[in-house]
Amino acid sequence: MNAAPGIESFEIPPVDLEEFESAALDPEAFDHQAHVYVAWSLLEQGDLPEATQRFTSALKRLTRQHGIEGKYHETISCFYMTLIAERRALQDQEDWPSFSRGNPDLLMNAGELLKSYYSSERLHSPLACRQFLLPDRVPDQNSVLVHFPE
Repeated sequence: MNAAPGIESFEIPPVDLEEFESAALDPEAFDHQAHVYVAWSLLEQGDLPEATQRFTSALKRLTRQHGIEGKYHETISCFYMTLIAERRALQDQEDWPSFSRGNPDLLMNAGELLKSYYSSERLHSPLACRQFLLPDRVPDQNSVLVHFPE
């Protein structure tokens, strides 16, 4: 199956969880799809609070290790973890390819999805970078894939 526009593949990205958690991963190879895959993988191994703690701690460690601390954003990291966990709970997709095919909006341009939930002022505030902030917008059902239980 071909990937959706803006998505390279629905296959498992070439990223190793141990390398991610030990900050041994090359940040240049850690694209948006790899971020989503790692989040999904951590949620396979634990509940939302535990997975979020592992993800944010490792991401902070990775950015610190490579001198790019300014790239870390707490609100974006926690928002994606929560949205991925919600989608996993609402859908019956057993593996990564199924999950990624069922949720292409999570893999496409992160900025577009985030604009549906956050104003630019809120998302780009210094507070949002260091602490999770709740969304200040309700997404338009026509602008993003909104998944509701049946």
